Amino acid sequence: MGKKLTKKNLVLDGVAVSPGIAIGLAFLLHHDELQVEEEEILPDQVASEVEKFKRAVQQTKEELRSIRRRVSRDMGEEQARIFDVQLLMLDDVMAFDETISAIQDRKRNAEFLFWENLNTAIAAIEASDHAFFRERAADIKDLGRRVLHNLLGIKHLTISGIRSEVVVVSPDLSPTDTIMMHRKNILGFATDMGGRTSHAAIMARSLEIPSVVGLRDATSRVEHGETIILDGNKGTLVIAPDEKLLEHYRAEQRKYLQWSSDLAALRDLPAHTLDHQAIQLHANIEFPDETDSALSHGATGIGLYRTEFLYLSRTDLPGEEEQFKAYKSVAEKMIPNPVTIRTFDLGGDKFSMYLKGYTEANPFLGQRAIRLCLQHPDIFKVQLAAILRASAAGNMKIIFPMISGIEQLRQAKEILGSVQEDLRARGVPIDPDIPVGVMIEIPSAVLVADSLAREVDFFSIGTNDLIQYTLAVDRGNEQVAELFDAFHPAVLKLIKQVVEAGQRAQIPVAICGEMCAEPMATVLLLGLGFDEFSMSSVSIPQIKKIIRSVNMEEARAVALHAIELETGRQIKAYLKEQIGNLHPDFLTADMT
Repeated sequence: MGKKLTKKNLVLDGVAVSPGIAIGLAFLLHHDELQVEEEEILPDQVASEVEKFKRAVQQTKEELRSIRRRVSRDMGEEQARIFDVQLLMLDDVMAFDETISAIQDRKRNAEFLFWENLNTAIAAIEASDHAFFRERAADIKDLGRRVLHNLLGIKHLTISGIRSEVVVVSPDLSPTDTIMMHRKNILGFATDMGGRTSHAAIMARSLEIPSVVGLRDATSRVEHGETIILDGNKGTLVIAPDEKLLEHYRAEQRKYLQWSSDLAALRDLPAHTLDHQAIQLHANIEFPDETDSALSHGATGIGLYRTEFLYLSRTDLPGEEEQFKAYKSVAEKMIPNPVTIRTFDLGGDKFSMYLKGYTEANPFLGQRAIRLCLQHPDIFKVQLAAILRASAAGNMKIIFPMISGIEQLRQAKEILGSVQEDLRARGVPIDPDIPVGVMIEIPSAVLVADSLAREVDFFSIGTNDLIQYTLAVDRGNEQVAELFDAFHPAVLKLIKQVVEAGQRAQIPVAICGEMCAEPMATVLLLGLGFDEFSMSSVSIPQIKKIIRSVNMEEARAVALHAIELETGRQIKAYLKEQIGNLHPDFLTADMT
């Protein structure tokens, strides 16, 4: 919550998710709560009211198609496909038939009946405990606003319409919003909701946009067009700063830019500790065109290629050829460095457009990731075939997400083996020795890690989900964000067990997720025995700087001490002290 220092200079505290300082005018997004009045219409006005409603829907479709064309031109077809889903929602979710029937039966104005029907649907979705459903409610509400603005003839504020440099302030950002963030005039963004591992936060780091989330009431405090300061290093938003404070932050901004420039000079230097222990720094990506950013920040491989957007940002299933081209393009750009492709990590809730009639009360504990793949091997085999074909073009690995035990792993490997045999029979070139690994994200996988290690070539610990499932905290729920603690002693003990299981089996253990991009975690993770980190590309230089400033004996001593402490608060305080001794000027977010 905010803390008022003076009549001006109002400071709101949130969660820092992407570093940097943005100073500019506020662009208040999605906060125009329109008042729609109920009006009776005459019987001879019904036909024209229905026609007015249909025109507004058609206008909304044309707007979305225009945005889609612009995104396809500027960012690529993959990112543009999310607007196909938006268009599908317009046809399937927006209560149009109900609105037309209500106009005819109740003889009321279109905007009132449409908004009434839509809010009923939104309320049912928002009542869900699950972050994914809440995100869909935000998407539907955004589409509803577009239709309503067109009904009323009011200009609708959107990111696509921004023409000057601004700092975006919004209750939350949908996937559509975050894709549109790829614009030069977006200086930064702030949201009321969200945490460090939300989609918007991950996208912000990928795009290198200063960002703060979890501000709770920023949209009710900020006025559209007023000057604000967004500090993505400390996680604060300053409203209406006076000239003295503006000068202070301009100096901080210059200091940060210089600091970033100094880090960029490390790009081509190896990530070696002082005693010459080599560490691999890999990048996490979602789209093939992020490969360029990974290379420009000094990544020595792709440690996690998330493939979900090939499925989510469209209205049909991606075919083998389309997937093959996407995977192959990344593999070729990264030669000779490795590319680890994660098979799709979707839940039945997200995949319902393909699985007709499918509903699930608790998708985060249901048919998600490898479970869904094993239930639908026809879809799974298409992706595996595309990956295997692409493996002939570069140094590729396959990793299965959300493995909970040995039986699942064996089933997945059996399906993989059948696809390999089929491709060989067709004379299709593949890498016959493509490494196969598992994501360690569930406590049960930690407890049977020795068994899993005997049947795979490598492990990768997905800290985001491991923390979520260990602490029973929905990582997308801002109401419990303070409980999502990467440094909880139980989490660190589980991580240590996985590393030790990998060492016993003599297989490499990598770590991905937001934890390994946090500077104050770096020495701890080195000391626990990791020699491969995978993170957002933008985080690689600062992690490299720390690695090059410490020796392994020191790191092991830090890890040994930290893991004996009793609380996450104690561990963070200790690690902050250690990184402060190495680099007093280093930027460390207060990770929850």
